[in-house]
Amino acid sequence: TSAYSSPAKSLGDPGITPLSPSHIVKDSDADDAVEQLYLVVVAIDFGTTSSGYAYSFTKEPECIHVMRRWEGGDPGVSNQKTPTTILLTPERKFHSFGYAARDFYHDLDPTESKHWLYFEKFKMKLHTTGNLTMETDLTAANGKKVKALEIFAYALQFFKEQALKELSDQGGSDFENNEVRWVITVPAIWKQPAKQFMRQAAYKAGMASPENPEQLIIALEPEAASIYCRKLRLHQMIDLSSRAPVNGYSPSDTIGTGFTQAKEHVRRNRQSRTFMVENVIGEIWSELEEGSDRYIVVDSGGGTVDMTVHQIRLPEGHLKELYKATGGPYGSLGVDYEFEKLLCKIFGEDFIEQFKIKRPAAWVDLMIAFESRKRAAAPDRTNPLNITLPFSFIDYYKKFRGHSVEHALRKSNVDFVKWSSQGMLRMSPDAMNALFKPTIDQIIQHLSDVFDKPEVTNVKFLFLVGGFAESPLLQQAVQSAFGSRCRVIIPQDVGLTILKGAVLFGLDPAVIKVRRSPLTYGVGVLNRFVEGKHPPEKLLIKDGTRWCTDVFDKFISADQSVALGETVTRSYTPAKPSQLVIVINIYSSEQDNVSFITESGVKKCGTLRLDLTGTDAAVPNRREIKTLMQFGDTEIKAMAIDVATSKSVKVGIDFLNY
Repeated sequence: TSAYSSPAKSLGDPGITPLSPSHIVKDSDADDAVEQLYLVVVAIDFGTTSSGYAYSFTKEPECIHVMRRWEGGDPGVSNQKTPTTILLTPERKFHSFGYAARDFYHDLDPTESKHWLYFEKFKMKLHTTGNLTMETDLTAANGKKVKALEIFAYALQFFKEQALKELSDQGGSDFENNEVRWVITVPAIWKQPAKQFMRQAAYKAGMASPENPEQLIIALEPEAASIYCRKLRLHQMIDLSSRAPVNGYSPSDTIGTGFTQAKEHVRRNRQSRTFMVENVIGEIWSELEEGSDRYIVVDSGGGTVDMTVHQIRLPEGHLKELYKATGGPYGSLGVDYEFEKLLCKIFGEDFIEQFKIKRPAAWVDLMIAFESRKRAAAPDRTNPLNITLPFSFIDYYKKFRGHSVEHALRKSNVDFVKWSSQGMLRMSPDAMNALFKPTIDQIIQHLSDVFDKPEVTNVKFLFLVGGFAESPLLQQAVQSAFGSRCRVIIPQDVGLTILKGAVLFGLDPAVIKVRRSPLTYGVGVLNRFVEGKHPPEKLLIKDGTRWCTDVFDKFISADQSVALGETVTRSYTPAKPSQLVIVINIYSSEQDNVSFITESGVKKCGTLRLDLTGTDAAVPNRREIKTLMQFGDTEIKAMAIDVATSKSVKVGIDFLNY
């Protein structure tokens, strides 16, 4: 009939209309009693370049144990964490992870190695893929493709087994997975599909299950760092802004010495992998005025940099997020990329491309050599940095071009890079600093933009955390750009900050009280059609009633504060009283003000299907269907209840399968 001729009917038949004005119900703390079941919390910091885990027993939450030493390791790189690299056999079965994967791959004969599947820095794919699904592929070093979900699940399974083995060895008896609460950290700026993807991979790895989702918490990296930073005592951090010239030393010398002392301190403690965390809020917080003072956490890792603005709520010291997480792909990988561009400039892009395909293991070697020199870059460095070129690079170049590497360097007009007689690339400090510049400039620019936001006033401290925060070049840039506006503070073992904070978060998930919703959520409904207000193409006539179709009825707006565990409730009624199957579609959008579900950027992310056939005949003429959305860690649950019969249906919001 003509009733269904409205253009938007293809979206399915929402068939519900709002009953009540919106109101919000606070959920009681009913689930607190369940918390005590886990004997231990294990947090995994699954990083772009390196990963690790730490744990704490719920009986002694003040001790955080960082995983045992990894075999392998590189000169000039401390190995409290292991590289995020994974190796599969030619039959696509898991072989090894971390240093073991890298070293085994490296020792394979080139004729063999091209059949093995080696993956590194694959976490970035989740950030850069626009339409991530369970089917998204990753490409190995030899060009072959494997499902991303499999690789992530293999990696998480590896950590699960390592951690359970360490716990069993320590306790003398087998540790079961169900005794562990797992925490996995992800960047705060990841979009929802990527966060959900991590959870799915963890289910596949057997850490938790859709039936028991509470066993796994997905924590946001800067939040975890923030939780740890609140516990810092004065001797556990380096305050860059307090480095006034002392005894004729300039501040840059002191930054250097401050770090040498810190490194010594870490080195002495490296053997004991247990860190004590006091159950207090550190001294610097006494300077924060409650309710007005803010702090920014800048988490700079290998792949992404993300920043959040927090406020502390005393006396318990709960955190409140004031401005939604922002950032971008400005991690230290950007420096590697610039180095690769430099090599292309000297030796030719055609050669570098070929070399990576034909000698993948040697390419990995070259990047390892670069990594340790990258860590030696500092603002006041005067002596050059030498990077060893693998023999097969020199050899393959000669075959490829017919002249030597040395000749190529002389011929290229790159002044800062010379050939040393020991077979190394010799880079001046300026050349190295130039490789850092684009990435550091982006971080500083982004931070400036955040500081200019009206919500971001009264910032007292800026905590620089994450692996890239160890770079003196980044420290100096942040200090000189923002040191006059706030105190720039670096925790001492800065690369482990997130890991330790994630453990604390797992022990007490209630510490984060208020977040900003990254998206606007709502459901599709019918409203009474109002001439002049509603667009005519949305008019739908059903049983003589004029409806406006495809209306987006909002539950929560992007960037609105949401208390964790908060439930938002709306009531609807079927547009047609006799309707027995009620379908409620849930939509999300990055935009704040959405009027119709047909607008661009609106995505379906859940369906509640309530089947009321067979229920009692004595149904009120206006059946009330209550719809609730509960905002959890990175999970959102929705539920519909038929008030008359108490029949209900639940669904988790799903960003990967729609």
